[in-house]
Amino acid sequence: MRLQVARIGKPHGIRGEVTVQVLTDAPEDRFAPGAVFEVEHPTVKKLTVEGARWNKEILLLAFEELLDRNTAETMRGAKLFIDTDEVEDDSEGWYEHELVDLEARVGEKVVGKVIALRTGNVQDLLVVESTEGDEIYVPFVESIVPEVNIAGGYILMTPPAGLFDINREDVADTNAPAEEA
Repeated sequence: MRLQVARIGKPHGIRGEVTVQVLTDAPEDRFAPGAVFEVEHPTVKKLTVEGARWNKEILLLAFEELLDRNTAETMRGAKLFIDTDEVEDDSEGWYEHELVDLEARVGEKVVGKVIALRTGNVQDLLVVESTEGDEIYVPFVESIVPEVNIAGGYILMTPPAGLFDINREDVADTNAPAEEA
């Protein structure tokens, strides 16, 4: 199985180190020196870890193939994958590749589709592209996303009122006072 374990962020320093968004529960094991990753990038297909260190809550990686800041900058946004034969217990969560392209539903109504998962220290966010084309960040918590049905191709949401209307200019503010004539 091909499994995404990280996404490369911005360069750090001048020697080609990069920040990464960690998408694995075992970063110490996955990012050990010598580990080789498949890369989703137009020109670079493999990267080999030269060094890994934590700077507060951010993982910094040095790769043998990235020798300077300019080269590292071209890798921003690239996804890192591993091939694994391990069958992991997914009862505790889902990987981004399992969620992307699922329909987002509120009741029986399709309100969009999942286009990404943003992991965070406190909670994860589903990025949903609404049927109007807006990007909506939905907290990926059980009270708002009570059902994920991979086989059925959808997630069921119970979003708080207005979540899909926030920052939309075409939605009238019902609390605004009426204009006087």
